[in-house]
Amino acid sequence: MPKYKITIEYDGTNFVGWQRQENGPSIQSSIENAIIKLSSEKITIVGAGRTDAGVHAKGQVAHFEINKDIPLDNIRDGLNQHLRKLPIAILKVEIVDENFNARFSAKLRSYQYRIINRRPPLTIDKNQAWGVFKKLSISDMKKTAPLFVGKHDFNAFRSIDCQSSSSIKTINSCNAEKINENILINVSAKSFLHSQVRIIVGTMVEVGKGKIKIEEIKKIIESKNRNRAGPTAPAHGLYLVKIEY
Repeated sequence: MPKYKITIEYDGTNFVGWQRQENGPSIQSSIENAIIKLSSEKITIVGAGRTDAGVHAKGQVAHFEINKDIPLDNIRDGLNQHLRKLPIAILKVEIVDENFNARFSAKLRSYQYRIINRRPPLTIDKNQAWGVFKKLSISDMKKTAPLFVGKHDFNAFRSIDCQSSSSIKTINSCNAEKINENILINVSAKSFLHSQVRIIVGTMVEVGKGKIKIEEIKKIIESKNRNRAGPTAPAHGLYLVKIEY
């Protein structure tokens, strides 16, 4: 039985998140339903990252197995045909080794958070970015980003719903850049705590507003106290960009 790896793009606005849930449509269940229509086989797909409600993806990865032998291009096009009414697209289909696991084989997960920093409210980008209407110091935000890199106890940067047994994580890279009115924050690690990237972003925005000083970041990390970090940035500005294996 071949194992297939799929690369997925989606707009998470109207979904309860990646994971199948009883309270609404998920990315996982939508793709599984498309696979049933394509292959007449009921299977469970395994995703590389369980994105929350409202979070988007440009390069989510999942794997599944089916008995039916279908050419790769036909799987991609067939699934997209069945998903055509939803903001989900299968970008690529590959056959992988039987030991491949979309979640556990991942070596690096890269996220990008998009902020639009301007006075007017957002219209076209309303559910695609976080509109911050007070001028932010991109210089201070750029200086703050590297302070999160490395192995730390990130207990101050995880949500109350986080189920991870340990709050120690290693951030491989973290940087901020400004392109016109867009501020992009890029963060990569093998794995993250629940809402970790969004709390890091919320904290960096507080630095950009001048509410948290750059030199306080190290103390906030060392405190392990969630109340000392910034707010959790909205889900709709976050994108799962790439999974590396």
